[in-house]
Amino acid sequence: MSTLLIILTIVFLFSLACGAVMWLFLRSRRAARPDHPTVETAAEAPAFRWRYIALPVFVLILSTAIVGYFYRLLPPEVAYHFRSDGSPDQWLDRSTIVLWALLPQFFLTILAGAITWGLTRLSSMSSEMATVMAKLGRLLLVMGNMVAIPQIILCFTMLDIFSYNSYQIHILPLWVFALTVMVVGAIVLTVFFFQTIRQAFVTPR
Repeated sequence: MSTLLIILTIVFLFSLACGAVMWLFLRSRRAARPDHPTVETAAEAPAFRWRYIALPVFVLILSTAIVGYFYRLLPPEVAYHFRSDGSPDQWLDRSTIVLWALLPQFFLTILAGAITWGLTRLSSMSSEMATVMAKLGRLLLVMGNMVAIPQIILCFTMLDIFSYNSYQIHILPLWVFALTVMVVGAIVLTVFFFQTIRQAFVTPR
């Protein structure tokens, strides 16, 4: 649970950073605007696209498929917490563990959809916001799909729990997998983030 909270905090902070980029970009446009008004062609506000949340939806479907496969193999009492040597020390009934495995996936997928849909709706209400979103359109793709990072870690955790309870096999230590995913995700997001900033400030108005 603590790992999930850390990951969600990272996602939240990155969302704030993306919002800060939009604000700085909008502020720079206002500062550079001439005193005398000129006629500008309004940018078309981006519409919601399913590709903005493609990864969260895919992980949700994959998690549901994993639950469907393993459910019949799970014992009535499922071990979900393990000591450092891999032996279990806490158990829950099968229905409860499945519920807790899928509920966060649904929540995070809805969160990804709400973020991207809300931003597209917001841009449709303001010509300036529409201009920003037209310049930073790829940012929606990042903001929606980066929610898949905690989803992937949750999906692996669920798969490892199911694997142990079904076959007494641990796939990989959770901290190794989580660290790998977060490092790779941070690198990809950082590169994409700075590319978006450079595109926003280099592209002529």
